[in-house]
Amino acid sequence: MALTGRTALLAAIGSLPVGILAPSWAGMLAVNAPLTLAILCDYAMAAPVRTLQFTRTGDTSVRLGDAAEVQLTVANPSRRRLRAQLRDAWPPSGAQAPARQKLTVPAGERRRVTTALRPTRRGDRRAERVTVRSYGPLGLAARQGNHEVPWTVRVLPPFTSRKHLPSRLARLRELDGRTSVLTRGEGTEFDSLREYVPGDDTRSIDWRATARQTEVAVRTWRPERDRHILIVLDTGRTSAGRVGDVPRLDASIDAALLLTALASRAGDLVDLLAYDRRLRAHVQGRSAGDVLPAVVDALAPLEPELVETDARGLAATALARAPRRSLIVLLTGLDAAPVEEGLLPVLPQLTRRHTLLVASPSDPHVDRMATARGTIDGVYEAAAATQSQSQRLRTAEQLQRHGVTVVDATPDDLAPALADAYLALKAAGRL
Repeated sequence: MALTGRTALLAAIGSLPVGILAPSWAGMLAVNAPLTLAILCDYAMAAPVRTLQFTRTGDTSVRLGDAAEVQLTVANPSRRRLRAQLRDAWPPSGAQAPARQKLTVPAGERRRVTTALRPTRRGDRRAERVTVRSYGPLGLAARQGNHEVPWTVRVLPPFTSRKHLPSRLARLRELDGRTSVLTRGEGTEFDSLREYVPGDDTRSIDWRATARQTEVAVRTWRPERDRHILIVLDTGRTSAGRVGDVPRLDASIDAALLLTALASRAGDLVDLLAYDRRLRAHVQGRSAGDVLPAVVDALAPLEPELVETDARGLAATALARAPRRSLIVLLTGLDAAPVEEGLLPVLPQLTRRHTLLVASPSDPHVDRMATARGTIDGVYEAAAATQSQSQRLRTAEQLQRHGVTVVDATPDDLAPALADAYLALKAAGRL
């Protein structure tokens, strides 16, 4: 049956797409035919959404804590003027601003809008979809549609420990003999002769040179270069725990970045791998100038896996990537059970040919608990914290008895402490 008059009008209204009508007009349509006709005309004059064309430009990477900008260009190929509200959707951790933007694009032209992102987490942040609501000239009705416009911004680690790099490079220059302070090391590269001063190792005296002059001469040594450093990150379940305000893995990543920057400046070759039950990330064979950017890019999307780390698989992977004598730096936890059941059985494989250094971020909250006094709760907290600290100390001593160098420090101190341990090994000629 054909519909006529008011019945036909109501049927036409009912067939309108969802979102065409402003909510405040819904109750008036059945009694106000002229207004309804105006709404229908307004809807008909709204620019179509499906034919819009989108392109993106802008930043593809940003350090955590910094801001990135992504531009979205909207082209309107239709004959109608586009009056729209646009939402460029990103994940909540992208912290975009503004959330919605008004946009006007004349027929056959294009306009650009900018979305600012200040991500709150590491990793890849992908644009989800672009939603456009196109209004008619009167603003009474609108067309709405979604478009997929892919774009990815990689959020890199913040590398907060880079502030410690200048002081460690100065120490490195002292070891290399490039300043007036010459440090006696056990390296194999002869550097120069200087006058003996009280406190020098008598084994460094050069008797032939002393016989040729009136003063006692000692040899100085330059630490070896081109040593191989393999940084291994444990990404198993223990890396997901929070220490202070950051996950344990993030503290380990920051320490790995400082060590990479320092060792590459020292002329050593740096490789990296991340492992739990399988290889999660790796960097190998990069030059000194390329290794730090490569490590930053590889570690940016890395997340902890809630599985127990396969220590035998980790050791086998590390040995396969360290065919010659190397310094293996393992960033993991010092929890008693994982170390005793996982790491200790495979230590002989690692220490037979290589120097092993284990670094672990400790929880500063435990240190604060250990000083609590004055209340019953405070005494119990102090007892629990002291027990935890004693357990970590016993675990570290177990590793040290196997010839392992152990660095146990809070997240803020882990990176510089690891850098100092590396310099001490280099000065002692143990690399």
